[in-house]
Amino acid sequence: MTVKIFDTPEVQDFLKTVAGFDQAGGDERAKQIMHRLLSDLFRLIDDFDVTPEEYWSAVSVLNALGQGTQFGLLSPGLGFDHFLDMRMDAADEAARRNGGTPRTIEGPLYVAGAPEAVGFARMDDGRDPDGETMWLTGQVRDTDGKPIAGAKVEIWHADSKGGYSFFDPSQSEYNLRRTIVTDAEGRYTARSIIPSGYGVPEGCATDQVLKALGRHGERPAHIHYFISAPGYRHLTTQINLAGDPYTFDDFAFATREELVIEGQRIEDAAEAEKRGLEGLFTEVVFDVELAATDAPELQTRHARPRAKESEEAVSEQAATAQV
Repeated sequence: MTVKIFDTPEVQDFLKTVAGFDQAGGDERAKQIMHRLLSDLFRLIDDFDVTPEEYWSAVSVLNALGQGTQFGLLSPGLGFDHFLDMRMDAADEAARRNGGTPRTIEGPLYVAGAPEAVGFARMDDGRDPDGETMWLTGQVRDTDGKPIAGAKVEIWHADSKGGYSFFDPSQSEYNLRRTIVTDAEGRYTARSIIPSGYGVPEGCATDQVLKALGRHGERPAHIHYFISAPGYRHLTTQINLAGDPYTFDDFAFATREELVIEGQRIEDAAEAEKRGLEGLFTEVVFDVELAATDAPELQTRHARPRAKESEEAVSEQAATAQV
């Protein structure tokens, strides 16, 4: 027989005690949030008649997620990262902060401190035997179309096997990671390789959660960006390369129509020679539009644990996010 006890005075008083409402110390906001979280979970247990076996199975998955530093990997898979973007989009609309290239999720695989160059940088170390040359370029402009010189364009992406340097120990330090400062015309250019999409490791805790929902854990080929300049809103975004089977079926919900870019394959030897290349290559053009702002807090990326940027970053590393 199913019983429900959530609304009883005993349970409601118990929740207040667990959340520390009867204690003078602690953080009041933390208490309020924990009380709400526990209340929602207690009610869920009551409403779905969750058994002890089901509860402890969930605890086991949480333990595995922590042991594998996969909370940062599961977070976008359960839509949290995209939901935060939706809230920021709504806040911009309410404040009439219109214009600019759309944001999308950062993901857990940024590493601070990538080498910096002005105008042009080579991102790959030339050691990927399956890497197809990519010529990645674009212009950073304001919403009136005026080029922004000196903008900082931070770029990172996976290799031809879907692995990221730092998290993939087989790659050299900062492989496929660079910061390019735009030239006098607001342009940036990078020589790199076409990235591959990747999937969460088969059988890992994240994979188990997604499979329980009848979902896959695949991401399409994509390239991450941070773009910033004094007097402009910081932009966190990424582009998806058109033609990938998962472009519009991304388990991390990062795809936006405006951010799907068609690469142009170029086989003309003269065009390759102009760029100091040999053989065919793919040109990917991504122009960026930044919106002006006087608010200092909008000109920098939000604080969060990031590799080589904060001591807490270990929990965000998602080190197994590779095929």
